Amino acid sequence: MRFMTAEPFRIKMVENLKKTTKAQRQEFLKEAGYNAFKVKAENVYVDCITDSGTSAMSTEQWAAMMKGDESYASCKSFFHLEASVQDIFGMPFVQPTHQGRAADLIMANLYAKKGKYAIGNMHFDTFRGNAEIMGALAADLVIDEGLDTASAAHPFKGNMDTAKVTRLIAEKGVENVSVIIMTITCNNNGGQPVSMQNIRETSEIAKEFNIPFIIDCARYAENAYFIQQREPGYADTPIIEIAREMFSYCETAVMSSKKDGLVNMGGLFVTRNEAIFAAAQQLTIAREGFITYGGMSGRDLEALAVGLYEGIDQDYLEYRINQVKYLGDRLKEKGIPIVEPTGGHGVYVDGRRFFPNIPQHEFPSQRLVVALYEEAGVRCVELGACAFGSKDPVTGKDVMPALEIMRIGISRRVYTNNHLDVIAEALGYIYENRDSYKGMKLVYEAEITSLRHFTAGFEML
Repeated sequence: MRFMTAEPFRIKMVENLKKTTKAQRQEFLKEAGYNAFKVKAENVYVDCITDSGTSAMSTEQWAAMMKGDESYASCKSFFHLEASVQDIFGMPFVQPTHQGRAADLIMANLYAKKGKYAIGNMHFDTFRGNAEIMGALAADLVIDEGLDTASAAHPFKGNMDTAKVTRLIAEKGVENVSVIIMTITCNNNGGQPVSMQNIRETSEIAKEFNIPFIIDCARYAENAYFIQQREPGYADTPIIEIAREMFSYCETAVMSSKKDGLVNMGGLFVTRNEAIFAAAQQLTIAREGFITYGGMSGRDLEALAVGLYEGIDQDYLEYRINQVKYLGDRLKEKGIPIVEPTGGHGVYVDGRRFFPNIPQHEFPSQRLVVALYEEAGVRCVELGACAFGSKDPVTGKDVMPALEIMRIGISRRVYTNNHLDVIAEALGYIYENRDSYKGMKLVYEAEITSLRHFTAGFEML
């Protein structure tokens, strides 16, 4: 293995990328209201807006798709997927959905209650949006180190602060807490992992107070790899065994399979609670389709059944995590402030430290998104004042989030390190000229604040 340090795959098919001029990109941005989501994908050179559903599938996955059974009810492709999920997750009841937010919606309907708290390390936008719609109260209780972007000292900055959890339960009353949700890895603060010890301790608190404990596991394989590499006692433990132990502590898991499932579409709702499963099936029939396809084609069910195993392959994960680290190291060499240590699925740039001259209410991370696309055709996403800002329910005033960051999401098995060098060079150029940039003004936002970044409109100041 001494010399085998390259990607654990070879390229069999390519997709041409379109190059554009800066003047063209400036016009594209203006037409899109300076929202990268609205820039046409064909006009993007390196697309890092998300790692969700953007993976390149393997020859084994493409071959499996040819076996897809498109029968409406009880297709054999479902049973292939069910066997894969049961083997890795160690839970008996498997409900596919068309993607993660559909599984999120089912979970929210079953576990989130109006006027009651849903405790999480850091809830991501889709569950927070569902909670907002349903009148539930989403509480983020990540450890304090998880909000310190500059420190690389803590190996598991996605951990739940268990002291804060017990304190909230005591202050609000256990009857006012409906669910505890652990997101692994923690997307909001840089794809930071959660330790097995923290998962275990949080689960014990949930059992003590008879509160359901759920794992949001879109990136569970990456989290398992970090546990193997960083947590004492797991260095020689296979990834699949780490995954099984993680899931042994929860009642239910929801997954966007478009991440560590290495597919372009799909989601999972998995549980050991038979009554919850029966209710989830009824919600699936009403919204997704029959229970054995859950909004997915037989082809996609087959691809996911294979992709779940490829996502926990040791060689693949070593390549995956280290490619993300490569970009993080390149940015640090240029003095660019990022969330440290680098996480599993992307590099997060600290917008406030990058643009200290732009106040948070003028959206420094969104300004960085716009600048990076303008200079290099690279598309990223803001996870700051727009995405995670909120409104005070009493005063109606804006409440700024603790973190102000831009996420560079790295697609799985898609880009080479040469593409990442493009990002590093462009950000280096912008950083050298950072004092010349001014902020932005939000001119359109949707009614659901936690989902407004998808459709928001901006103007340059």
